[in-house]
Amino acid sequence: MSRGSRYQRIGPEAYRAWRATSLGRVTEAIERRLVLELTGKLGGRCMLDAGCGDGALLRAAARRGARAVGLDADARMLAAARARLAGARLDAGLVRGRIEQLPFREAAFDVVVAVTVLCFVPDAAQAIREMARVLRPGGRLVIGELGRCSAWAVIRHVRGWLGSPTWRRARFRSAAELSALAESAGLAVAEMRGAVYYPPIGWLARRMVRLDPRLGRLTTCGAGFIALAAHRPGAATRIAPPSSAGP
Repeated sequence: MSRGSRYQRIGPEAYRAWRATSLGRVTEAIERRLVLELTGKLGGRCMLDAGCGDGALLRAAARRGARAVGLDADARMLAAARARLAGARLDAGLVRGRIEQLPFREAAFDVVVAVTVLCFVPDAAQAIREMARVLRPGGRLVIGELGRCSAWAVIRHVRGWLGSPTWRRARFRSAAELSALAESAGLAVAEMRGAVYYPPIGWLARRMVRLDPRLGRLTTCGAGFIALAAHRPGAATRIAPPSSAGP
């Protein structure tokens, strides 16, 4: 996940600590499975993970055959992602940059993914316009965001009120708000799903893990995580591998 300079950046050590808990492992597995379901088949497709963090999702996508590129603004995250990819013999690369100004040409990717990034970006509309720009006609955008109406959001708001700079400035959105952002960028929303319907309690997460996907197909109300899939209208075109727009 990319964190803009206006926010306290969450380093790789926070990811490691989160995954060391049973709640973190269960929750991240649910979120990643949902995002990868919405991307569809990735074999041979060019995919951008915008705000790739320490590269966990990037590696998972590359293992499914994607020609994957990860972008993040934080050099520490890119270093952690590089270490995760080292020796894996996967078709994956890393680029430092900001989601509001992607360093790629137009229509460079078949799939663009951004997971828990927009809530930390001051100009989310610009970020989505940039992701739509680098998406080929017929290509798919998948956005995963922290849901606004959930126990998780309440707890994070309280942490913000108590002084956490990360959560004080974060903005959580509803499914309708995410859909409006995508449509304002000229994208056609295809699907909206929820996940993480339990409060942040480890034993409850383990009990609800099987029920969670069923709830996600019924409603996004109460979901701690909301995922949207949209596509850029137009006929699919054959494109070359992505490259930086700079010299």
